[in-house]
Amino acid sequence: MTTQEEVEERVLATAQQIVKNLGTSSDMKEDMIFILSNFDNRFSNITDLFSSSGGDRLEGRLDTAEKVISQWGCSSTLGSGRDFIPWEDLPDVAAEYLAAVDDVIAITEEAEGNQGGGQPVDTLDRADRVLQMAMDRLEDEFRHFLIQNTVPLDAARLYGSIRRMSLSFASDGGETIEDLVTSEEELDASLEDRSTGGSLSNLLDIDVVRPEAVPHLKSIADRMIRSRYERECCQAYSGVRRDVLDECLATLGVERMSIEEVQRMEWKELDEKMKKWIHAVKVVAQALLLGERQLCDQIFEASPLVADACFTETTKGCVMQLLNFAEAVAIGQRSPEKLFRILDMYDALSSVIPDLEIRFSEETREFLCSEADITLKRLGDAAKGTLAEFENAVQRETSQKQLQFGGIHPLTRYVMNYVKLLVDYSGTLNGLMNQDGDAGEDPAVEHHDDNSHGGNMSPLGCHVLSTVSYLESNIAEKSKLYEDSGLQYVFLMNNILYMVQKVKDSDLGALLGDEWIRKHRGQIRQYARSYLRASWTKVLHCLKDEGIGFNSSSGSASKVALKERFKNFNFAFEEVCRNQMTWKVPDSQLREELRISISEMVIPAYRSFMGRFGGFLEGGRHAAKYMKYTPEDLERYLLDLFEGLSGPSNHSRRKLSS
Repeated sequence: MTTQEEVEERVLATAQQIVKNLGTSSDMKEDMIFILSNFDNRFSNITDLFSSSGGDRLEGRLDTAEKVISQWGCSSTLGSGRDFIPWEDLPDVAAEYLAAVDDVIAITEEAEGNQGGGQPVDTLDRADRVLQMAMDRLEDEFRHFLIQNTVPLDAARLYGSIRRMSLSFASDGGETIEDLVTSEEELDASLEDRSTGGSLSNLLDIDVVRPEAVPHLKSIADRMIRSRYERECCQAYSGVRRDVLDECLATLGVERMSIEEVQRMEWKELDEKMKKWIHAVKVVAQALLLGERQLCDQIFEASPLVADACFTETTKGCVMQLLNFAEAVAIGQRSPEKLFRILDMYDALSSVIPDLEIRFSEETREFLCSEADITLKRLGDAAKGTLAEFENAVQRETSQKQLQFGGIHPLTRYVMNYVKLLVDYSGTLNGLMNQDGDAGEDPAVEHHDDNSHGGNMSPLGCHVLSTVSYLESNIAEKSKLYEDSGLQYVFLMNNILYMVQKVKDSDLGALLGDEWIRKHRGQIRQYARSYLRASWTKVLHCLKDEGIGFNSSSGSASKVALKERFKNFNFAFEEVCRNQMTWKVPDSQLREELRISISEMVIPAYRSFMGRFGGFLEGGRHAAKYMKYTPEDLERYLLDLFEGLSGPSNHSRRKLSS
């Protein structure tokens, strides 16, 4: 048998020969001698292979490894901070410790393999104890090192990663990342193309852990997995990373809240939470999950199963927290102002479900995607229910407060702006209304004259038409609150014109059709004619020939009757102008058209009456008292109509042509 001394002599001779073969440089020789001197422990292990056999050989190696491992104690006897192995500052010490761990693992594996050949059980038990001490220590090192090298993520970087990612995908082919996430293979291929040379990391600009720390974390994970301590390693990893993701959600404005807390919120606060959730769900699904997936795959490369388990344990709670908030919103009280935020949440969640499908392993994917689908359906149901409630509210709105001056009613503004916004979500809403047999035409418009599209009108088109029809009926009822029939028609003109303009100047036009616009323009003209009759018939009646005793053959007329007729005209004209100068017609074109119509009706009649009968009073006593106005004076007064004025005003605008 070879003696210990002979083995050492052979090893030293071999080392000297290596140095000699490297050349004559004294610096190189010294470097090599220094390097080889660091392998004293390993030389001892090598000599053990020559000098020992069986239990003695393993015991000797175990003694050496245990000496190194025990120097650092275990987590149960040492604290943290200064007692941890300083990986960055003392790499040689760390390497020695890991080499000792490797040796214990090898001894354990060899001892287990030789048990059938008479290997002592106590050697294996002792090796297991040393290994457990080492694993406890490595678990603490892993956790500590992971915490120390975690990169803080602020909201600006998180939002920025999504913007850069979307812009990058769009610039490649006019697609957003949501467009590309249609299958696992397609997305993986897209990401692989963009990740050449580390470009994906630059694109995301999210290093969840400092890149230089990953090899150290991997070296610990490899040993814990090999030693069958993968569960402890996974717990250490997921515990740290879960806290980091919780902080990220808080940074994004998504705190952990109960359903009751969400439902008790005032709308303004809830609206802000919903907006932040919409951004957060995209950041989490499209950036954080990707970064976390990559980190798990790098650190736990030795075992894809462990990588999957760590990723799931780390991220599942974060995803569920997002879904729970959406669930609380979906089952909360419905009100019209929530609809568009709910639709935004629906679209956001729908867009990231493919990301969830490709990130998680089969079992977790089935659970999370099922939960996401349930939440998505409830958001959709909430949106449809809110839309139906809105339509019913328009129909039932029965406020009796008279709107001063006949202007545009707040209900008209609110409803038309609301349905105008609905068109922006036409794709989502049509999809929702087509679900569960909701595609049928609204009963309120099934035989409606405005349904110019017939059976081709989309579900949203039917709903909008129904809502607008209810609004028209409601406005017609509210017009009856005005005692003055002329003001009723002004009110109707104002409100119907506002509706027409909103339809014409937006995508509502394509939804309701040109025929709807033409019909309602005709309706406005009809209201204008009705207004002229209601407001000016009495004035014009004063300019009739009947009742003034006019004799065409003698060319005479009753001055008393003429004075009374001019007096009545002046009074009627002044009363109408005094009232209607306070009325409001916001649209300048309609206002001008009404004035022209009045002028064309009144001024020629007045001029004709004065031409026929004014001469009978001219030169008489107090003639100016009765013939107060010239036709030009009347035109100037008409310029004050529909301005919402509190008194007469002097206009510098041109006179209307008679």
